[in-house]
Amino acid sequence: MKVNFPGLVVEPLPSGKKRYRVRPEGDKAKRIRIHCGPDDPDFQRQYLAARRGEKPEPLKAASDYAKPKSIGWMVNAYFEFLEARVQAGTTSPKTLKKKRNLLTRLLERPDRTMLIPQEKLIEMQDAMGATPAQADAFIEAVGVMYDWAIERKYLQQNPARGIKPIYRKGSGAKPWKAADVRAFFAKHRIGTKPHVALSVLLWTGCRIEDLTVLGRSHECVIDGIEALRWTPLKKGSTEVSIPLLPPLKEATRAMTVQGATYVLGRGGKPFASGDSMSAMFKRWCKDAGLADLSAHGVRKGLAELLAELGCSQYEIMAILGHSEAKTSEVYTRRVERWKLAKTAIDRVKVSQAWV
Repeated sequence: MKVNFPGLVVEPLPSGKKRYRVRPEGDKAKRIRIHCGPDDPDFQRQYLAARRGEKPEPLKAASDYAKPKSIGWMVNAYFEFLEARVQAGTTSPKTLKKKRNLLTRLLERPDRTMLIPQEKLIEMQDAMGATPAQADAFIEAVGVMYDWAIERKYLQQNPARGIKPIYRKGSGAKPWKAADVRAFFAKHRIGTKPHVALSVLLWTGCRIEDLTVLGRSHECVIDGIEALRWTPLKKGSTEVSIPLLPPLKEATRAMTVQGATYVLGRGGKPFASGDSMSAMFKRWCKDAGLADLSAHGVRKGLAELLAELGCSQYEIMAILGHSEAKTSEVYTRRVERWKLAKTAIDRVKVSQAWV
C-alpha cells in the first residue's frame, strides 16, 4: 500500500504494527527496509537514502550509545523523556534547560551504575557549597529523576531523598523604592528601551519573562476602560486583567520603533528568553547606579506598596496574577508585621503600662 511517497510500501504485520520498505529508483524488484514512518522526523533521511539504493541505519538517541543500565543511560533517557514532553507542550523548554545544567555533572563517569551512593551525592552537594541554592537544586533534580526511574521499574530506591538542604533562605530580592524608580528614569529617559521596560514592570506587576511577550496585542477594553489582559508565562499562573494606566501608555507609545512586544531586542525583535531579558535589565540597573536591584525587586516593591496602601490579599493576588494567597503573603509579610507592631506600640503609649 503506497502512502504519498513514490516507492514507499507499508506492510501491516500480525502484531498490528506496520513495516516500511522502499523501492530504489529504477529497481522495482528490490525493497529496502526503513525504520520509521512518514510521521517520524527522521523519515525523510531514511526514505531518500533508500530511494538512492542505500540501506539506512536508524537514528540513535544518546541513551542508545550509553552502557545499558548505567548512570549515563538513565540520565540521557530522562533527557529524552523531557524533550518529548517539550515537543508535546507539557513541559517548558526552560525546565529542560535547567535540568540539563544540573544533571549533566552526573555524566562525568557515564559508565557507572545507575544507583549512586547517597554519600557520593552528599559529597557532590558539599562541593557546590559556594552556591548553596544551586547545590540543593541539584539534589532535588536528582531526586525527581530517580522518582521517574522508579516509576518505570529501572530501580527500587531513591538515594537523593533524605539529604538535608544546605541553603538558608534570605529575604530575597531587594524591593524597589520610589527614589530608585526616579534614579532609573533620570538615567533612562522616556523613549528608551530601559524606560519602557521598567514602566511595564512597574505598572503591570508582571514578571521579567512576560516582557518577552507583552505588547499591543494584549490591550483591550473592559467595561469601557482601556486595559491589559494576559496569562503570565509562569506555569500555573491565572489570567491578569488590569487597567492600562496613562504612564504606561505614554511610555509604550514613546518608542520610535514599535513591534510585536513593548520591549524590543536587536533588530526590533522580542527578546528570546526571560534570562536574556533579565541580564539586560540588570545591566540597565547598573548603568543607573542601582547595581543591587533587579527586575524581580520591582514586583516585590509593588506588592509591598499595594499592602501599605491598604489593598487586601486578594486584590494583590489579582494584580500580580497569584493563584494562592500564601504567594502574595511572602511579599506583604513585612508590611503586615510593621502595622501590627505599630498598633501594639500605640497601645502601650496610651496605657502607659510601664508607669
